[in-house]
Parts: sequence; C-alpha cells; structure tokens
Amino acid sequence: VQLQASGGGTVQAGESLRLSCAASGSIRSINALGWYRQTPGNQRELVAAETLSGLTKYGDPVKGRFTISRDNAKNTVYLQMNSLQSEDTAVYYCNADEIITQWGQQLFDYWGQGTLVTVSS
Repeated sequence: VQLQASGGGTVQAGESLRLSCAASGSIRSINALGWYRQTPGNQRELVAAETLSGLTKYGDPVKGRFTISRDNAKNTVYLQMNSLQSEDTAVYYCNADEIITQWGQQLFDYWGQGTLVTVSS
C-alpha cells in the first residue's frame, strides 16, 4: 500500500493550488484521509481530514480557505487551497489513519511522501 501526493509548487500570495493524494495497492477501504503540514523546527499539524462517511475537520488557520474532498472509488483525497498566504508555506503530507486491505488486514497511520508548497508574498 502506498500514498502518493502531488500538486505542490510555488505560487504567489492570494493564488490557489490543488493537492492530490492517491492510495494504491490492495485496498478495500480507508477510514479517514487527511492532510498535515510541517515547517522546519515545528511539529506536523493537521490541515484537514475527511472520514469515509464524509465528516470533515479543519485546522483553524485554514478554515474558510481550504477544502478537502475525496473520491472513495479512486482512494484519492484532494485539498483545494485558496487565498494562499506565506504562512501556508510547508511540506504537505497526506495521511490515512486506517486502511483495510482486501484480505482484511488493518494498517494504521500511513503517510505519503510529502509535497512542498511555497507561497511567496
């Protein structure tokens, strides 16, 4: 099982980016899919997460600007980031809190490789 994140890049303040994270492998279902971000010297923080049933949670700094969505058929989660600010500059990681494989195996706390978002002011 792998999580592959993409979509990072460099943008100007006020612009938008869309991140994608696709889970691949013998997956039956994924509980919560989410995005976290980390800057040098700081702990990884929650950006947004969405459960299999569609419940969402956002970190306070991104509420009203970022939107998480997922395509369960594709095991993919997206993060639409609007009105980007220099404070949003970070490495963004996707996370699956629980993956159920085709054989019923439970895999916990899976992370993608990270994608860098740089917002210049």
